[in-house]
Amino acid sequence: MTLIACPTCQKKTPWSEENKDRPFCSAKCKLIDLGEWASESYAIPQQTSEEDDIFSEDLVMDPNKSFL
Repeated sequence: MTLIACPTCQKKTPWSEENKDRPFCSAKCKLIDLGEWASESYAIPQQTSEEDDIFSEDLVMDPNKSFL
């Protein structure tokens, strides 16, 4: 049986179909992790590119155009 460390508490837990909370050791650790994402404690860094600058110019609204 393969044991992995719970991402929240680091407790060794089995990686198996019986562990419905995998990769976490329990539902509590799963909810703690979800709360961290919800509070934005975790974030995936965003990288900007030249395309962002090029295409953002297209988003400038023209007051003379109507979208309705």
